[in-house]
Amino acid sequence: NCILRKGEKGKAESILYRALDSVAEKSKEDPLRVFRKAVENAAPLLEVRSRRVGGATYQVPVEVKENRRQALSIRWMIQNAKARSGRSMAEKLTGEILDAFGNSGGAVKKKEEVHRMAEANKAFAHYRW
Repeated sequence: NCILRKGEKGKAESILYRALDSVAEKSKEDPLRVFRKAVENAAPLLEVRSRRVGGATYQVPVEVKENRRQALSIRWMIQNAKARSGRSMAEKLTGEILDAFGNSGGAVKKKEEVHRMAEANKAFAHYRW
């Protein structure tokens, strides 16, 4: 559903299936296992949320729930696949999945960036709600 553009679900599904077929071809492993591991590698454990306290806004680190972790991970992988240059969307998505599987690529960088923000604002963790 995250790949969906202009309500063309059939096209979105075919892009995903072509990407998974390509993942199977390139990695010589079960594509669903590779995809699950890629989602797991790109999923953030912490994120920062804004919280107003006495006129000041603090970036408060909070733990991310499991379903949001997966949603963020998949969203980041698709965003980074779209940002890649050239080729078809299926090929770009394949590259992003394989990169995330190997703990590199844009989605994993985004996760590390979010973790760095949470670490930097760890002092405000007591403002959690």
